[in-house]
Amino acid sequence: MTSPFPGMDPYIEACGLWGDFHSHLIERIHERLAEAVSPRYLVRTGERSYVVLVESEGKKSHPFLPDVSVTARRGRRKPTRKGGSAVAEIGSEMEPVDMRPFIAEEHREAFIEIYETIPAQRLVTTVEVLSPTNKRPNTPGWELYQRKRQAVLQGDVSLVEIDLLRGGQRMPMLDPWPDSPYTLLVKRTTYNVCKVWPVHFQRPLPSIPVPLAKPDPDIPLGLQPMIEAIYQRSHYERSIDYTQPLTLPLSPEELAWLKRRSRAGKERR
Repeated sequence: MTSPFPGMDPYIEACGLWGDFHSHLIERIHERLAEAVSPRYLVRTGERSYVVLVESEGKKSHPFLPDVSVTARRGRRKPTRKGGSAVAEIGSEMEPVDMRPFIAEEHREAFIEIYETIPAQRLVTTVEVLSPTNKRPNTPGWELYQRKRQAVLQGDVSLVEIDLLRGGQRMPMLDPWPDSPYTLLVKRTTYNVCKVWPVHFQRPLPSIPVPLAKPDPDIPLGLQPMIEAIYQRSHYERSIDYTQPLTLPLSPEELAWLKRRSRAGKERR
């Protein structure tokens, strides 16, 4: 079964499928680039990792695991006397108290890098598929990615940034982002301006260029066939109920469009 969305399917993000989707998309982009480059280049995957401590009522982010502390076990309190009478001894009749544990959750974010090997190995292009943690300000995921992004934008490296998430805060830019659910960005080393493609779920994603070192031509990267192949192979339709509303709701017009698309898909089957 195919998705009722001809472009990016927003239910992948909303139904807890993003981690699976992200890893498969990175794999397919890596395969496409590795097959397309000449022997002059190497295509490698990298990974950022950090720890988030999870509370039962939310999350508190920490860059490191908490220290282990040891507390001496308390002995039984001796009865004390006040005014000639003994105070009741604290014993087994005490009620237990509820305490929330910290749970360490490790996040790993994969990305792709293209290296030129001649005359010497150097980083040419980095390809990032943004994760939800990259779009949450004041968190390790946001801060780590911002540091890398700034270093790439200011350095002699091209950036391809793929944002297929409706949720979260978009990356800092001097100009306003397009009014679209998703965006694809390409920043070349030779330009101070980024090329940004607005992306909608109602039409297929465009092919975007992946820059290499001069004088080699760009590699065209077609994301839509990759998304469709991941959806079908992973059988996402078994985990998605398209009758349920999204947390970031669709407009009435978009909902009506989705109902028509879903109904037409069922009739074709």
